[in-house]
Amino acid sequence: MSKSILLQTALALPNPDIEALIQGRMIVAMPRMFLNPGRTFALYPANLSVDLLSGDRHYRSHFLPIAQKALAQLNSDKVSIKAWAKCELCQMVNEPESLEALSRLTVWKTKALEQILQQRPFIFVAYLRVYLLPQPFEIPVQSSGNFVSLSKSLNVTDSTPVLSESIFAKRRQKLEKLELPEHPELEELQSALVHLSTTNPKAKQLDEEIKIFLGWSENLPTTKPDPDLDWIKTIAQIGNSSDGNTFEKLVRQSLVKLGFANSNTNPRASLNPESTGGAGGLDFYCETPYPVAGECKASKHESVPNSVTAQLIHLGLTHLGQDRFDRSVKIILAAGPLTNPANQAAIGSKMNVIRPETLQRLVELKAKQPGSIDLLQLKPCLEQQPFGEEADAKVNRYIDDVREKLKVRSHVLSILKKYLETTGSKRASVDSLSGAFSMSNPPKQLSREELHEILVELSSPLTGYAGRIKGDSLGRDRFYFLRDLLLDD
Repeated sequence: MSKSILLQTALALPNPDIEALIQGRMIVAMPRMFLNPGRTFALYPANLSVDLLSGDRHYRSHFLPIAQKALAQLNSDKVSIKAWAKCELCQMVNEPESLEALSRLTVWKTKALEQILQQRPFIFVAYLRVYLLPQPFEIPVQSSGNFVSLSKSLNVTDSTPVLSESIFAKRRQKLEKLELPEHPELEELQSALVHLSTTNPKAKQLDEEIKIFLGWSENLPTTKPDPDLDWIKTIAQIGNSSDGNTFEKLVRQSLVKLGFANSNTNPRASLNPESTGGAGGLDFYCETPYPVAGECKASKHESVPNSVTAQLIHLGLTHLGQDRFDRSVKIILAAGPLTNPANQAAIGSKMNVIRPETLQRLVELKAKQPGSIDLLQLKPCLEQQPFGEEADAKVNRYIDDVREKLKVRSHVLSILKKYLETTGSKRASVDSLSGAFSMSNPPKQLSREELHEILVELSSPLTGYAGRIKGDSLGRDRFYFLRDLLLDD
């Protein structure tokens, strides 16, 4: 049950410090006076002695962009109070050798702490349990003493803590013992993601997951499904209708979604989803990463005649020329069966006949697992036999193979996570995971080298599923868990 508290004063702190407290980056502040444990107050964002010019001397480099943004938000007339806090403990620090450890566990530079200690006999370090207000509370700017009076009392509850009691206790213990942070490289990565997270949903998601792993946050990120799935799920339906014009647009959208591109503005050999090839034009043409030319034929209830294969050859030669057309992967996207002459012509001309259901399956996989489809790995599949109607089966085998690889990687992550939870370890070696993996009924058995290769792949900053402490050899690498690889089967 939440507890109601009446606040009448606010502790003045530099706005960047308050931002770090609200983000869960740190749990301490440096008041200018000793705070009694149990005291409660709002957090008043002030400039104090920190300004845009001295911020680079006061804050650590990875936090500096956030500090500068927080300082720039200060208003000369009004102050916006976003949170309140309860002091859990207040210590006096005056040992110079403790300052470097304190710096690593906060956003302050060691030199800034040393300078403060030269000016005062002690640095007061207050451990603050921070709670968010339901909405910001504005008051006029006041002179920045230690505390400022609120224009009206605030009735608040402790129902929205930034950190849970257990997480706060762990962070407090680490600070009291001045233990070094476990993952400084992830703190650097998280800070690098901050400016991207406002415009890039994937960066925002990874940012949230890293903060949870570091103990800065406990709000599970909500992964929003790709909005393109709305039209992707109509590919098979439209392909099996008589709406050829819409099907052609959907095919172009699908190819763009997969990563194909075309700078050609000629509508008769383009990939623009907002237009179609029209009479006398190719239904689609891709330039990069390799040329692809094709025709679409909607309707499940009509056989595809030989004229469709002949048309692809004729239009390809007309708009691309012999050399470019010969180098192009050739695809017919058709719902209905090909007549025997049409299928034989497609085989002879190395044309892949792919069903709308297969295209939908391929694009759905791309939308749900963005890094899963490598077009350069798909290329040999499309260039090799079989062609004609049997090509649809080989594309489905490619999709199945990608899904199996994803299952293996998801299983590797689950083994890493389970091993760390079971043993209480913070990191795991390849050797310790290899035995656990082989005994776990995995989708595929892996050699020690293959397991290491997958763990390195999963710990890339671009994937962010695991973390890696690099050793001087394969056996000395250490890995830790970041997030699950969820599969939609």
